[in-house]
Amino acid sequence: MADNTQKVAIIGSGNIGRSWALLFSSAGFRVCLYDNNPAQLSNVIDHLKGQLDALVTKGLSRGDLSAEQQLQNVTLSNDLATCVKDAVFVMECVSEILDVKLAVFKLADDNLSDGAIMASSTSSMLPSVLSVDLNHRDHFLVAHPTNPPFFARAVELVPAPWTSADVMKRSRDLMVRLGQAPIVMKKEIPGFVLNRMQFAIFSESWRLVRDGIVDVDGLNKAVWSGLGARYAFLGPFEVGHLNATGIEGYLKTYGPMMYRLQSSMGETGPIGGQLAQDIQDALVVHTPLNALNERRRWREMRMAALAKLKQDMDRLDEQEAKEGKVDLLPSDH
Repeated sequence: MADNTQKVAIIGSGNIGRSWALLFSSAGFRVCLYDNNPAQLSNVIDHLKGQLDALVTKGLSRGDLSAEQQLQNVTLSNDLATCVKDAVFVMECVSEILDVKLAVFKLADDNLSDGAIMASSTSSMLPSVLSVDLNHRDHFLVAHPTNPPFFARAVELVPAPWTSADVMKRSRDLMVRLGQAPIVMKKEIPGFVLNRMQFAIFSESWRLVRDGIVDVDGLNKAVWSGLGARYAFLGPFEVGHLNATGIEGYLKTYGPMMYRLQSSMGETGPIGGQLAQDIQDALVVHTPLNALNERRRWREMRMAALAKLKQDMDRLDEQEAKEGKVDLLPSDH
């Protein structure tokens, strides 16, 4: 449990900012949630209460605090400087517009407490671009969550060339305390790790549908009933490791096949146009556009249930490890 005198500032009260607010408040932090749009702020508490009530009802809430206690940890502000003042961690969650982010970071930088960490939730912008002109740029990093952060544990921690090692370590430790699974990158790269992997899957999915190999329903099933079932618990290297006599044995058997298949994939080509419309037409049969929010809630409850299942199984593994059995827990579980 975090020291409840510690303050965290979250800049931007959209879906990502609200999800971060739930995470920090559930761990006992005092959360100040800032937005310059009064209409955006007006329904934040009701939204958070609805989320917490749904999680409690389904037994999927995080931490030891009641829903009421978590809500009491959250305050709202329309003054960025006041929100940032005395915060130990500042999390930016505004629109993916460079000028907007730079303006936010300039004001936050001017009001940052000594030793505080400033992070961006950006999914694409390099930390070196965002922090190059900041006075506290050695205290800056990208903390890119998987959307939505409360229901998906992975967080990419991406340093700029000048980000201090201490800031990276403290950020990693903080994410673990929140119950997240930090991916500590050694250096920045466009797209980070998650999006590069996600877009590789998306691009091959596009080619398979475009070339008439499979329809949209079959493609989706290949992921959620096949790859996803394994990847929910194991990374691709360990999947290979377990599917043979270790990863070296796997690569001896399947490495040449992988190379041949990758060589046959070719260029993706433009993504959009009529095929995009055809794919949407197939998707809206099951999920109409006016039902997206309902489907998102469906997704989030299942992600929370999976997280609870994994947590319960990890606790069982920990108990068995204490009893002298083999510890099979991956790092940061």
